[in-house]
Amino acid sequence: MRLGLGCAPLGGLYTPVSEDDARATVDAAWDAGIRFDVAPLYGEGRSEKRLGAALADRPRDEYVLSTKVGRLITGGEVVFDFSRDGVLRSLEESLERLGLDRVDVLLVHDPEQHMEQALDEALPAVRELREQGVVGAIGAGMNYPAELERIVRDGVDCVLMAGRYTLLDRSGLGLLDVCAELGVDVIAGGVFNSGILAGGTTFNYQPAPPELLERARAVFAECERHAVSPTAAALQFPLTHPAVKRVLAGARSPAELRADVQAFEAELPAQTVSAIAASGVATRNEKLSSR
Repeated sequence: MRLGLGCAPLGGLYTPVSEDDARATVDAAWDAGIRFDVAPLYGEGRSEKRLGAALADRPRDEYVLSTKVGRLITGGEVVFDFSRDGVLRSLEESLERLGLDRVDVLLVHDPEQHMEQALDEALPAVRELREQGVVGAIGAGMNYPAELERIVRDGVDCVLMAGRYTLLDRSGLGLLDVCAELGVDVIAGGVFNSGILAGGTTFNYQPAPPELLERARAVFAECERHAVSPTAAALQFPLTHPAVKRVLAGARSPAELRADVQAFEAELPAQTVSAIAASGVATRNEKLSSR
């Protein structure tokens, strides 16, 4: 399946999640046949520990798992570290928390404020790990298309772009075109733009400005006109670009996970998705002031 489970909620993002609910959510994801994306940042390692425990008895060759480097958990704090030693230590600690000896995808996490060190140290380090067989594919994950394009042109297998190719935000389109040209796979995250496309009032983790709330209402109205779930439209839209190979969605319970799977698998005609997407396009003079 082209849907993946983003495991930040399992670490307690926004709302605490019990051990039982975390385990049950991973079990539901396993039953649905979807992949897993995690990071040391999520719950300061809690998400990796919970995911590892839930997958401990599963055949390793039957699932795909990605984690990230660029942050270390030190003295109860999460700190940035894009040095070669920091990357190696980060992965070693992640593997320990996950109870694994390898990961399928390793991503350099949020290096937008540390680009030179990421290009000079972190990316060469993950390439070494790939050559050693400790990781499979390598890449980077962040919200910034221009910085991701630099990394793509430097040479990676994939990137995780969050929130920049959605029903409300197309600012990542140029990056997607470059990835398609160079054969770099894209994983699309943040498809609900941190809440506004799920019926909330936040965009990029901040209060959404009036023009964005108005565009979101237009999207919901178009969904209603076509009798389509907004969740389904938001989850499926990124796949309209050929560079996007997978979509990530977070879930903190089996019910949320199953609802996302159902929405993702709903049969939506391409014309319907295009009409819904068109309703959320920015006007010429609009600025995404909360970006």
